[in-house]
Amino acid sequence: MARDRSVSSASRRSFLGLSTAVSAAIMLRVMTEPMLARAARHKPRALDGVLIDSNENPLGPCAAAREAAISIVPQGGRYLDGLTDDLVKQLSQMEGLKPEYVRVYPGSSNPLHHAVCAYSSPNRSYVTADPGYEAGMFAAGAVNAKVVKVPLAKNYAHDVRAMITAGPDAGVFYICNPNNPTGTVTSHSDIEYLVENKPKGSIVLVDEAYIHFSDGTSVVDLVRADKDVLVLRTFSKLFGMAGLRCGAIFGRPDLVEKVENYGGWNFMPITALVAASASLKDAQLVPERKRINASIRSSVFAWLDRNGYSYIPSQSNCFMLDTKRPGKEVIDAMASQNVHIGRIWPIWPTHVRITVGTAPEMEQFQAALKKVMTGAVTASVAPVRSASRQRMDGLLKRV
Repeated sequence: MARDRSVSSASRRSFLGLSTAVSAAIMLRVMTEPMLARAARHKPRALDGVLIDSNENPLGPCAAAREAAISIVPQGGRYLDGLTDDLVKQLSQMEGLKPEYVRVYPGSSNPLHHAVCAYSSPNRSYVTADPGYEAGMFAAGAVNAKVVKVPLAKNYAHDVRAMITAGPDAGVFYICNPNNPTGTVTSHSDIEYLVENKPKGSIVLVDEAYIHFSDGTSVVDLVRADKDVLVLRTFSKLFGMAGLRCGAIFGRPDLVEKVENYGGWNFMPITALVAASASLKDAQLVPERKRINASIRSSVFAWLDRNGYSYIPSQSNCFMLDTKRPGKEVIDAMASQNVHIGRIWPIWPTHVRITVGTAPEMEQFQAALKKVMTGAVTASVAPVRSASRQRMDGLLKRV
């Protein structure tokens, strides 16, 4: 059987060590954005509805990515191990990194979870923003690490000084930038401060899943400087490849090797590899999609302002809307109109996350929201909690 050269050359692990890592990885249930969104729903969403609850990009893969994926399908019977090396080389050149600083994965969820498990423990806590993306908390729970949730600063950035104070025993400081769910940016200087003042032996895990939508500055330069920083990237958001599954982690070789050792064997789908590569070659893709998202988002914000609705200004493809009432009620009432909006975070029970969809989708969102907020439409039937929702509620209580 052919073997992925980037895996074999990156780390000469012993069979025993690999077996142990794989066993640990199997025990960990990797939580993803769609899993969290699905568990928050009371019933499946209709595919003909307005789907603005999972931070998906309704534009999907670009034309070049679609063509590349279709063209490679006839070779689906081959492992084509060199394609992984090709994408690693392409990413490393674009980011000014050596290839050994880059690993690619089927999305960014696996490296996120494996990094948390590799660097946090019962003695090393996991420190995150509140509200923030929850997936890392589940990973920390899997290794019995303490989860420390720190409220965002007044400007909705990560409060890095409070995070340092709250986590003197931290193994991982998680920064989602821009933040999910608020879409707000934490400055490069604040992240640099965290890196320079964190406890010895800890890492700063920066999730840049939404960086391409924003004017925020990437911290890949800190990786190039060999700091204790790991950076996550994904093709699931701006590049519209959520279903194709492709992501990456950047970091100093000893840091990424520890993450890789925890996760064990990693093999990439060839359709994702060629679609990601084609996307990166399109020089206009990022600025054009950033412009489209910003234009629609600004139009929605202007409508919210005109109608007196409160929200948190965002630089991403999602934002938090203040419903001034229990958010679950609004989510259910919107679903009754076939408009599916995102979930709530316990710290902000009257805020719901909205994904920025297409212009027509956001017009439908606005019409439905106005009916709900004026009381013209309510959830007609008390929802029944699904089994997955009940399990998720139990997990959230533990973290």
